[in-house]
Amino acid sequence: MVLLPRAGGAARGWAGGAGRSPPPLAALSEVLRLERNRRTGVVFPLQKLERCLAPGADTARFRLFQPGLAALQRAEALFRSGRHHAVDYVSSAVRMDHVPPPTLPEVCFIGRSNVGKSSLIRALFSLSPEVEVRVSKTPGHTKKMNFFKVGKYFMLVDMPGYGYRAPQDFVEMVEAYLQERHNLKRTFLLVDGVVGLQKTDHVAVEMLEEFGIPYVMVLTKIDRASRGLLLKNVLEIQEFVKEKTQGCFPQLFLVSSLEFSGVHLLRCFVAHVTGNLPTLEAS
Repeated sequence: MVLLPRAGGAARGWAGGAGRSPPPLAALSEVLRLERNRRTGVVFPLQKLERCLAPGADTARFRLFQPGLAALQRAEALFRSGRHHAVDYVSSAVRMDHVPPPTLPEVCFIGRSNVGKSSLIRALFSLSPEVEVRVSKTPGHTKKMNFFKVGKYFMLVDMPGYGYRAPQDFVEMVEAYLQERHNLKRTFLLVDGVVGLQKTDHVAVEMLEEFGIPYVMVLTKIDRASRGLLLKNVLEIQEFVKEKTQGCFPQLFLVSSLEFSGVHLLRCFVAHVTGNLPTLEAS
């Protein structure tokens, strides 16, 4: 689809907070002011990468989720707090008996400890400056399950990172959550777009497949990868998903928390899988 323009944390600490202005391109209205090619690159980075494929290449997996402008705007509204729509951090937990009650649809984000998970969640919530998402230069800072409530619509969970500096009770915590959280609608498995799938990512995939958890892969830090390297990693991971997985959504999502590439589309997919975009067919 083509979007038509309308008229008219370095140091350790809390990112967000009242009084902070959203960064450039955090809002869809700012993206729509860009020239067409750049606009497509920000909203649909995978489709822009598709242009680098050889003629006749299979592009079906590049375009499985193609929301229109109305759906993108609806999703953005969910992530923007307002007078009658609160978006905020709820609580943290290390055990299942401490988690919030499962009254809303839920999504969780999981990945290696230095994959940029908290930075991505901060980008998703950038239009709600009162939401505090802790971002650190030190990998592995997230040690608990952190729950964020998006009004009356859904809950988003920032899970501890695996691999380097993972919490000692990581396996018990995460496995219990994935197996017992019956309101969990989709797990977002974050993979570094520069280095591709690593051994620890394969372990995470095996766990999700074993538990029968529906999930989607998100490639982070795409602004740090050359176009050739990014395309190589995308094609390799797409082939892996096709041949080795059962529960993974076939389309990859590419994001840059710094440049906001893919963030608008990911907001829309989160809204979709939590049942908040009724006009879209289920995926």
